[in-house]
Amino acid sequence: MSRARSAVQDEIRQTRPFSSRSEEAAVALVRTADLLRRALTAVVDPHDITLQQYNVLRILRGARDDGLPTLEIASRMIEHAPGVTRLLDRLQSKGLVRRQRSARDRRQIRCWITAEGLDLLEGLDRAMPDAARRFMSPLPADELDAFVDELDRLRAAIS
Repeated sequence: MSRARSAVQDEIRQTRPFSSRSEEAAVALVRTADLLRRALTAVVDPHDITLQQYNVLRILRGARDDGLPTLEIASRMIEHAPGVTRLLDRLQSKGLVRRQRSARDRRQIRCWITAEGLDLLEGLDRAMPDAARRFMSPLPADELDAFVDELDRLRAAIS
């Protein structure tokens, strides 16, 4: 017995059924992630930064006065970013981060957020969570908890 067409099939105008429910779920997840990324990008775009740059600034704000080495920043990123050095170059050119080679280990470069970077984040501290809340608003709290748990399970199985 064949299933009814799914919303994602209609959205992408796919005429043939997916080869499996897993494939359909994966496509739906990627499509949804893209819509969320676009909604969040609309918040940071007017500030002339990308979502990945926003993520780096938040990571550095959390590090406080200690700063972080470049590789540590890369390991904490929400999305894998192979070009963290380039991200930091752009943020530094905008005056949002500063970098310094470690005196103890010349191979290591430590990074800090600047006052300008902190000001920028302060301006986004309400807008970004609001955008996330709006996007997730169709899910009631109990379903949102279950959704987060399911996503945790998927990521744990891959790790």
